[in-house]
Amino acid sequence: MNVLNDEQREVIIKNSNLVRYKERDVIFLQNTRTSHIMYVKSGLVKIYKEGRNGKVIILKIETPNSYLGLTSVFGHDIHQYSAAAIDSTDICFTDINIFKTIIKENGLFSHKLINFISLENLFLFERLMSQSHKQLPGRIADVLLYFADKIFHSNIYTLPLTRRELAELAGTTKESFIRTLTEFKNDKIIELDGSAVEIKSLKIIRTLSELG
Repeated sequence: MNVLNDEQREVIIKNSNLVRYKERDVIFLQNTRTSHIMYVKSGLVKIYKEGRNGKVIILKIETPNSYLGLTSVFGHDIHQYSAAAIDSTDICFTDINIFKTIIKENGLFSHKLINFISLENLFLFERLMSQSHKQLPGRIADVLLYFADKIFHSNIYTLPLTRRELAELAGTTKESFIRTLTEFKNDKIIELDGSAVEIKSLKIIRTLSELG
């Protein structure tokens, strides 16, 4: 928004509305048509995709200042994934046609959006490589580092997802995720108290992530 001029900012404000979602509320579903671009003003959002067999894969967690639905601006107008609030979340909805008009008018704004999409795609490529080539300890290490480095920016945090959801993020079963997490705890790599995590040996976690 800081690259918009006053007139464009006013148009966005007049054609947007803020919606507050409670924990676990669905924001939109896969395969539904979109008419708005969504901006995460506060809270955490789970982005997930469901396969034909009902298997769910969590693609990523969106944090404040992220956009949802940008693929509908530059490509398909059908949501390719679902989104749900992890905690109390404020989402700003902007009419997609207004958004498209401003993109055409403001080159710097367009550049920032393309950069955002490029980083999103790069992250998803890295996630695909992790789940395709890494062993389970490496994938669990990736999840722990994801929350430490990208979400909470701290080695001490509370996991915001259930054990089943964490397994869906790691691309494994709930039982395998719990077993590996317990092994990390027993090996003094992490401290674990319910959902509270402290990474005690960041070096080991990063090594597990890198070596897979």
